Amino acid sequence: MNRYLLDTHVFLWWLDQSHPLSPEAERTILDSNNIIYVSLVSAWEIWFKKSLGKLQCPDDLNSCLLEFDFQWLEIKLSHIEKVGNLPLHHRDPFDRLLISQCQIEGLCLITRDEWMYSYHEVKQIKA
Repeated sequence: MNRYLLDTHVFLWWLDQSHPLSPEAERTILDSNNIIYVSLVSAWEIWFKKSLGKLQCPDDLNSCLLEFDFQWLEIKLSHIEKVGNLPLHHRDPFDRLLISQCQIEGLCLITRDEWMYSYHEVKQIKA
């Protein structure tokens, strides 16, 4: 069983079907043999941007997660500590924490953010 982490934008795109995903990303997400995680980092980012009026999304993210059989990935102190050791390819704190979680938990990241590909030690699928 393989384990994957959805980048925040991929999770949102999946919910509203607003952007087509790559065939590989879609196959991976739909494969019932895979575990698909959404980080609480993404929930934090979504609600932060929603409170600023920069984003619209469903009010009940937990129901959305359950509908698609995704799982929440909690934030651990080790994830936060690891962020301080990452190269500064990018300064976005949400994305850096996602990279850290992938490294520590051995997850493959599904993303379309080009700068994320700078972290070669994290296996990734282009969304």
